[in-house]
Order: sequence, then structure tokens, then C-alpha cells
Amino acid sequence: MNIQEITLHSDLIKAILWQYEGAERLQQLARFKEAYFNRSTSAFWTNWYRDVFDINTANDFGLSVWARILDVPLGIDVPASDRTKKGFGFGAHKANFNNSNFRRNSDFTLSLTTSQKRLLVRMRHFNLTTSPTVTNVNAFLQRFFWQGDSKVFVLDPLDMTYMYYVFNFNPDEKLRLLLENFDLMPRPAGVGVKYRIVTKMSFGFGDKRKNFYSSNFGA
Repeated sequence: MNIQEITLHSDLIKAILWQYEGAERLQQLARFKEAYFNRSTSAFWTNWYRDVFDINTANDFGLSVWARILDVPLGIDVPASDRTKKGFGFGAHKANFNNSNFRRNSDFTLSLTTSQKRLLVRMRHFNLTTSPTVTNVNAFLQRFFWQGDSKVFVLDPLDMTYMYYVFNFNPDEKLRLLLENFDLMPRPAGVGVKYRIVTKMSFGFGDKRKNFYSSNFGA
């Protein structure tokens, strides 16, 4: 349902009893309250739908609400640096960075961007609400991962071992961060996930020499 489909208004005049229909001040008061109600309520629910309910437009607060509901973290816990490992530096034995700001002395949580949080929430929501068939997963990938000629699709070898996610582009650092730290890519229970990045065209003899994409010779 779209928020525009919801009727956000009240008609307080209809609530006035028939014996008070001639009370002009009462009717005027009802109209004032009706105008205030319509103005404040409409703005509240419109903003709530945009900032919280709709994942496509939700802000950081709305995404944090979704994260609590779906039980998905919106940050990456990074442990402290290993004290037994020498840091790179310029002092004696090149280890002076162990005593500088270049070394982490405590745990911290790496914050994600709004777009990264939104993608995590979408993937978690898909996993909980949709059957992870190849058709459903590819439709999900087409909707939320494809950007122009940059595409990703999933392959199922039908042996219950792995689902193979094939990228025809190099994922940027933001996407790589999610893929490496969150186990949320859709797949059946008990099946693993592997990634393949194929940016080179297959050799072939057809139109533009890429007909091998339709055969066993393609990626």
C-alpha cells in the first residue's frame, strides 16, 4: 500500500449532533480542530511512511527500527590490534607504530553508510519472507544490485553445495565490505555461497564473439 492511497483526513462536522447543527461557534471550533488534525496527522504519517516504513526511502532512524525488528546488525565490530604483532613504523626495528595512533588499542564498531544499511535490511527481509529459488534471487538481484551494464546473477549447480553469485563487474569497497562481513546473500538452508567476478568477455564465434555465454564455454 502506498501512503498516497491512505485517506488522511477527518470530518468532525459529521460528529456534531443534529440538535447542534445551528450552533455556529461549535461548528467553527470543529472546523478549526479538523483543519489542525488533518494538517498535523497527514504530515506525521506521510513522514513516518517515508522515513520509517518504506525501506527504499527510510533514513538511518527508520533503518535502525527495521534492524531491531529483523535482528540484523548495522555495523561491523572490529577487534583491537593484536599486541603480539609488531606494527610497521620508522623507529627501532620499524615497530614504533605500536605506540602511536596507528594502532587500535580497543574494540570499535565500524559504522555503515545509509545505502549499505538499506541493502542489509533488504537482504535480511528477503531471506525471511521469500523462498530462495534461483528465479526469486535473480529477480531480487536485478532489482537492487543491477546498475546499467553492471549485473550480478546467481547460479545453482543443483548439488546442494554452493550458490554461485557471478558479478560481471568489480564490486566497489562498500559492497565488498558487506559481502565479506555479512552472511546475508539469499540461499537455501545448509547451502554455502561463493562469489565469481567475471569481467572479461568469453571467446566465441557469434555476434561480437560472445555466443559462448550461452554454452558451457562461457563463464
